[in-house]
Amino acid sequence: MKDKNKTLFEKSKKFIPGGVNSPVRAFSAVGGTPIFFKKGLGSKLWDENNKEYIDYINSWGPMILGHAHPEILKVIEKVSKDSLSFGAPTSKELEIAELIVKLVPSIEQVRLVSSGTEATMSAIRVARGFTKKDKILKFEGCYHGHADSLLVKAGSGALTFGQPSSAGVPKDVAKDTSTLPYNDSKLLEEYFNKFGNHLACVIIEPIVGNMNLIVPELIFLETLRNLCTKFGVVLIFDEVMTGFRVSLGGAQELYGITPDLTTLGKIIGGGLPVGAFGGKKEIMQILAPKGPVYQAGTLSGNPVAVSAGLKTLELIQAPGFYEALNDNTTKLMDGMTAVAKSAGIEFCARNVGGMFGLYFSKNPPNSFEEVMKSNGQNFKKFFHLMLEKGIYFGPSAFEAGFVSAAHSEDDIEFTLNAAKQSFENL
Repeated sequence: MKDKNKTLFEKSKKFIPGGVNSPVRAFSAVGGTPIFFKKGLGSKLWDENNKEYIDYINSWGPMILGHAHPEILKVIEKVSKDSLSFGAPTSKELEIAELIVKLVPSIEQVRLVSSGTEATMSAIRVARGFTKKDKILKFEGCYHGHADSLLVKAGSGALTFGQPSSAGVPKDVAKDTSTLPYNDSKLLEEYFNKFGNHLACVIIEPIVGNMNLIVPELIFLETLRNLCTKFGVVLIFDEVMTGFRVSLGGAQELYGITPDLTTLGKIIGGGLPVGAFGGKKEIMQILAPKGPVYQAGTLSGNPVAVSAGLKTLELIQAPGFYEALNDNTTKLMDGMTAVAKSAGIEFCARNVGGMFGLYFSKNPPNSFEEVMKSNGQNFKKFFHLMLEKGIYFGPSAFEAGFVSAAHSEDDIEFTLNAAKQSFENL
């Protein structure tokens, strides 16, 4: 039978750069042909060849309730009959803003945008406007969208200022961004003692999902919070991935550490494009039209996307929701670790709530450097062996995975059986 995925990919390369609209979709990290999907329902996806997969990407996080949830579809249908967009205020914007302020510890005021990248770049602009400083600090392996000042990696020295890691990013933009290793409290203190008075903000994934799943050491986050307070630096938690995913109040609720600003995305759109940033009122008040920091968006607070997000946020507040999600994900991770061990494969796994990481290494990594030491070749082989069996993991060893509330015990059991066979074939 003709492979429609290959046909579509070859044709796409003629009209779309690289054949995809986001680089990780191209399967460059694992090889082979990307899958073109046409349908999703619950925990399952179907590609253009009508092959069925159990989905552990969930659109990179937002499908916490599974695909095509009937209550969300019902809301979308109802709201879309009144209009798809106004470019003007709606009561739905107020409703979701009130709910976000209620649920997220750090947020006193919030502004809606249309993507995670918009959220992070806007939060940094606000922090710079508030502190009247230019320099920012990020951490190696953390991804905060594709704004110019964030596409930066460290130079040869741990405390050097950054260089662009993407063509098209001016050096004059990159020079104001520094990068440090994740989970290194000692270097963090050294950096602040040297540069803290010049910093506008620090942006961090409180649980990293963009170099696989990296869990923070609590002392590292506590040190960061204390240093930001001491030097008057705005602390931004990028919870685009972790917000409403690892707990109802995000990673900041889980660890009991409150940032000054928080960025959100994914789940608050119920699968449609929405982002948000918010935090202390005194900081948010400098946004136009109230203050001098400009930020705008025609589709910000889109009524259809916001309505889908409101329904999602309503449903995930059900009693026991996160306990069940965590238990199911833990069962999957423990099972994967056990079947790998029985096959004699060096492998480990862990999860925080519904987010998980798979590592072909002896111990779970705690930094980008440790991630790079894991067996990438084994991951590539394992990815394709699982894909053949109808299991869809992220096509990169540097991406976290996601379990949704729609994943059943049968899904977990099927996945573990497929993993057993795949590990044995390695």
